[in-house]
Amino acid sequence: MPTIDTVPRKQGFPYQRLLADARYALLLNVLCALFVTYVLSGGQSFLLNLLASMCIGGIAFLLIDGIRLAWWGEQRRAPLLPFIAVIIVSGIVAQVTGTMMFGWLANIDVPAPIAMSPRNVGMTVFTLAAASAAFLFFSSRERITRLQTEAAQEKARAESVARQAMQAQLQLLQAQIEPHMLFNTLANLQGLISFDPDRAQLLLDQLIQYLRATLSSSRMEATTLEQEFKLMQAYLGLMVVRMGARLNYTLDLPDDLRSARLPPMLLQPLVENAIQHGLEPKIEGGHITVQASVDGGQLTLTVMDDGLGLDHPGQTKGTQLGVTNIRERLQVMHGDSARLTLNPNDAGGVTARLTLPFQPSTTTTTP
Repeated sequence: MPTIDTVPRKQGFPYQRLLADARYALLLNVLCALFVTYVLSGGQSFLLNLLASMCIGGIAFLLIDGIRLAWWGEQRRAPLLPFIAVIIVSGIVAQVTGTMMFGWLANIDVPAPIAMSPRNVGMTVFTLAAASAAFLFFSSRERITRLQTEAAQEKARAESVARQAMQAQLQLLQAQIEPHMLFNTLANLQGLISFDPDRAQLLLDQLIQYLRATLSSSRMEATTLEQEFKLMQAYLGLMVVRMGARLNYTLDLPDDLRSARLPPMLLQPLVENAIQHGLEPKIEGGHITVQASVDGGQLTLTVMDDGLGLDHPGQTKGTQLGVTNIRERLQVMHGDSARLTLNPNDAGGVTARLTLPFQPSTTTTTP
């Protein structure tokens, strides 16, 4: 049994389209009156010719366009031969009835419209020519409209495919971050188990809490700075268990930026890099600062550490997966309006600065 959506619905007569076409028909009638007055009739009364043109042309328009819309509708294109027959019959009927109507309205005796006089034959031919011109005009107009509609539909389909491809690429890039962080933490957990089981258990507990907080939010299309900073607090708490007093951190998030929206998991790779390659290899450890600010419509996220720095010989070299991932995600989402820079600090360490368009939000995502 067909559903409601699949049952064909009977379409009513398209009165709005008929009224829209009437504007062009009226204009054509005026042009015909001008042509008859100043070209064919040598300066006869324009008003009388206009009245005759309105009577004959109006009836021809109602018959031709009315039959077309009633029989073939707005969306279907009328077959050529049947529609030519409609034009010929409608033109003859319009010439006869329109001439009679003109004589009645103008109170003028006009020759019998059915008489085969040269004048009647000439006016009938002129009416058919005008109707044919109208047919060509409306056919071209409908064809252009149909092509524009098809082009708009094709553009919408292409944009939909592009959005789906971009979303799939973002999800792939985003999914790379989670196992990267998880494998690093599990490797450290494995090392702690053999010589400090208590700290290993505490690290495992913190890891479970962190994963509970991140696994749902990391798969969202967007999050807020408040949520992102809370996740960084959970992650840094996890790292403090692992590094102890060697790690200190500061999270600086202004209240008016808490609801700002951004892609998830942008800060975590930068903080992880600062710890893994800058602070952890340093004997005395160090301090990491995460800040957020906005200037000129651009949101700036800064991760600054006082670790070994970019080119220190004691620094562990990584795969640059996190940095590459962030840059690719920013390029996909924002193009050249977003960027990530890494610069050495004068006193040692590295400053990672991430800049992207500021997207304020009135709602705040809760963990």
